[in-house]
Amino acid sequence: MKRREFLGILSGAAAWPVASKAQQAERVRRVGILNILGPDDPEGQTRRAVFEQTLQQLGWMVGRDLKIEIRQIGRDVDSLRRYAAELVALAPDVIFSIGSLPAASLQQATRTIPIVFMNVTDPVGAGLVESMAHPGGNLTGFSNFEYSISGKWAELLKQIAPNVTRALVFVIPPLPLASDNSRLFDR
Repeated sequence: MKRREFLGILSGAAAWPVASKAQQAERVRRVGILNILGPDDPEGQTRRAVFEQTLQQLGWMVGRDLKIEIRQIGRDVDSLRRYAAELVALAPDVIFSIGSLPAASLQQATRTIPIVFMNVTDPVGAGLVESMAHPGGNLTGFSNFEYSISGKWAELLKQIAPNVTRALVFVIPPLPLASDNSRLFDR
């Protein structure tokens, strides 16, 4: 056997496992979403449509290589822990959390499944992450704003209205995850 023939056979044999893997169906990825908005909320429906459209643009197709499990809370805050437990039981590859209360419920339900949160005002103060730079644990995400910017808001207010001598700041303290969170919607 000549050297070139041998190398051709060897390279063909080496490529065979790669080719067979490429022909196999790729594993379906599972994404869980726990949303504070209700199932009939137009904003929630728009967010879901944009999320799926963006995933499709990135090459992920729901039903082909991606399955999305959504639990939407709305005014039914008592279902929060149940929905968090349901999503964790499905063992998704990642859970996307929208809001502080869903993120806290998911953190209580699992310490192993990666959780990405958004619309959390103070993730460090809520105990979701150690710091924004180094979150630690299985949670990471996006805060509504950085607290250090609030000083800039006061400076901007003074530039816009230099005669203002007093300003009032409203702060809503973090809410515990109690079974009766109905007061959440009475504010």
